[in-house]
Amino acid sequence: MPIARGYAATDASKPLTPFTFERRNPNPDDVVIDIKFAGICHSDIHTVRNEWKNAVYPIVPGHEIAGIVSAVGSDVTKFKVGDRVGVGCFVDSCIGCAERDLDREQYMPGLAGTYNDFEADRKTRTQGGYSDSIVVREGYVMSIPDNLPLDASAPLLCAGITLYSPLRHWNAGPGKKVAIVGMGGLGHMGVKLGAAMGADITVLSQSLSKKEDGLKLGAKEYYATNDPETFTKLAGTFDLIICTVSAEIDWNAYLGLLKVDGSFVVVGAPENPIPVHAFSIIPGRKSISGSMIGSIKETQEMLDFCGEHNIVSEIEKINIQQVNEAYERVLKSDVRYRFVIDIASLAA
Repeated sequence: MPIARGYAATDASKPLTPFTFERRNPNPDDVVIDIKFAGICHSDIHTVRNEWKNAVYPIVPGHEIAGIVSAVGSDVTKFKVGDRVGVGCFVDSCIGCAERDLDREQYMPGLAGTYNDFEADRKTRTQGGYSDSIVVREGYVMSIPDNLPLDASAPLLCAGITLYSPLRHWNAGPGKKVAIVGMGGLGHMGVKLGAAMGADITVLSQSLSKKEDGLKLGAKEYYATNDPETFTKLAGTFDLIICTVSAEIDWNAYLGLLKVDGSFVVVGAPENPIPVHAFSIIPGRKSISGSMIGSIKETQEMLDFCGEHNIVSEIEKINIQQVNEAYERVLKSDVRYRFVIDIASLAA
C-alpha cells in the first residue's frame, strides 16, 4: 500500500506531530493526488480536540485540499496526470441509496468524510490533507481553474462552498440586500462571492477593525455589532443574513434586521442551543435555516464561478511545522483570513 507522510493528532490534549501512514491501493476509478496545499478550517480544530465528541485517533486533518494529479486508474475519464484538482469535505457517498440526490448530496446518508471517518468499505479510516498524497474516487475530485493560484484556492473547498451554497440557494443577486455576520475565514468569502453575484453586501462584525478589508473585498456597508445603534438603524433591512460565527449572539436582535419573508441562515455552529423568541419570527414570516457545504456538483460550479470572477481566499501561507501555533491563532481570530499549509514543507 502507498505510504504517505503528514501531521496527525494522537490525543485530544496533544499537539499535532509528524505521522507516517498507509493510503489505500488505488482502484480503477481512483485518482491519486500529490497534495500541494491544505487549508486550516476551524472544524479541524474542533475535531482533533474532540470538541464534537466523535474523534477516533490518530487523525490527519484537512478537507481543503489542492494538488496535482499524479496517477489515474484505468476507468478514470475526467482527469489526467498533471491536472490541477481539489478535494473537499467528503470523499465518497452511498451511490446506491434510494435517497441519493446529486444536487443535495451533502444532506444525504452515507457520506464519507475526508478525515475521521471511513471509506466506502466502512472499514478503512479516512485521513485528510495535512499530508503529501491522497487517493480519491474520480467522482469526488474537482477541477481547479487554471487562472486561480493553488494555494489560495484550497480554502474554496470548504470556506468557499460553505458560503456559496446558501447565497445561491437564497437567490443572492441584484436587488437583494445581504448581511454577512462575521468577517473571518468564512465571512470574507461571503463578501467576495455575494458581491460577485451582484448582491448588496453589508458586513456585521463585532468591531470596525476589519472595515477597510470588508469594503475592499466588495461590501457596500460595514457596521459594528457592539454598537447598539446598529440594530436600530438597520432594523428591517435585509432579505438574507448569513451568520458565520460560532460565538454567542443576541439572536432576537439579529432577526429584527430582516425584512418580511427574510431568512437568517446559520453556517457557523454555536456550542449552545439557539434561544429565539417566537415573536421574533412570527410577525414578519421570517425563517431561521441552516446550510452545510455543498454537493460535488455545486462545489465544481462554485470553483468555475470563482475562476470566472478571479475569486480566491485571502490567505497566510505557513509551513506544516507551524500548524499548532496556527491553531492557537485561529482561536484568537489572528489571521486574515485563512491559513494554508505549504505541504512542500514536510520535506524540511
